[in-house]
Amino acid sequence: PVDCSFSRGVCDWKQDADDDFDWNPADRDRGDGYYMAVPAFVGHKRDMGRLKLLLTDLKPKTSYCLIFTYRLAGERVGKLRVYLTNKKHTPVWEQDKGKDERWRTGKIEIFQEAETTNSITFESERGKGKTGEIAVDNVILISGLCPED
Repeated sequence: PVDCSFSRGVCDWKQDADDDFDWNPADRDRGDGYYMAVPAFVGHKRDMGRLKLLLTDLKPKTSYCLIFTYRLAGERVGKLRVYLTNKKHTPVWEQDKGKDERWRTGKIEIFQEAETTNSITFESERGKGKTGEIAVDNVILISGLCPED
């Protein structure tokens, strides 16, 4: 598996220059590394922040699974979406609120057709709330289908 966690720096993460705000590193409670987050007080309602993971060397006609942890903490904090390069306008994954403030796991199947996916974008859309954060961590790409829970 390719581990694209933010504490390791193996993977090529880029902030989108055309969005409204950047994602920022945030320290973990227990101090083991950090994750990427958008605090709720940044920007205005409907502002977007995009963090892009550039992928190289994915083989065509192969399945991959993207696994990541995420958290939507706070009242009306906004939405988190994931886009793949070749399906730019429709998110392959979207979440708009957490039942609680815990970290949860997201999984996305990526099937490489002839057109390969060369990036994955995590997009945060600001909501009305002023407390909490939208956060992503532990991004891992494995080959093959996503494992069942």
